[in-house]
Amino acid sequence: VQLQASGGGLVQPGGSLRLSCAASGRNFGKYSMGWFRQAPGAERELVGTIKWDGGRTYFEDSVKGRFTISRDNAKNTVYLQMNSLNPEDTAVYYCAASKAQYYFTGTGSTESDFGSWGQGTQVTVSS
Repeated sequence: VQLQASGGGLVQPGGSLRLSCAASGRNFGKYSMGWFRQAPGAERELVGTIKWDGGRTYFEDSVKGRFTISRDNAKNTVYLQMNSLNPEDTAVYYCAASKAQYYFTGTGSTESDFGSWGQGTQVTVSS
C-alpha cells in the first residue's frame, strides 16, 4: 500500500483542519490505518488508529474528544478531523497502514505495527 497524506497547513488556535490520506492498491479495505505525528525535536507519536472496516477507533489521551478518524474504503482514503487545535498539536502528521491485513491495534500501538507510511504533512497551530 502506498500512501499520500495531504491537508496540512497553518491554523489558528481553536481552529479545525482535516487531513486526508489517499492509498493506492486494491486491498485498502483490508488494512487498519493509523495517524502519527512528530513535533520538532520530539519522537514520532501515535495519534489514533482505525480498524480496516471503520468499525473501531482508538485515540491517544492528548487528542481524545478533539480528533476523529474516519475512512471511505470506496475512495481508498482515511481522514483525520482535528478540532479545537492548540499550539501543542503543531507537528508533521503521518498516515500509516497496518503491517498485515485484518490487523488492528489500539492502545499500545507502535510504529512496528505499521508497514507502509505516507510522506507526512505539516500542521502548524499559531496565531
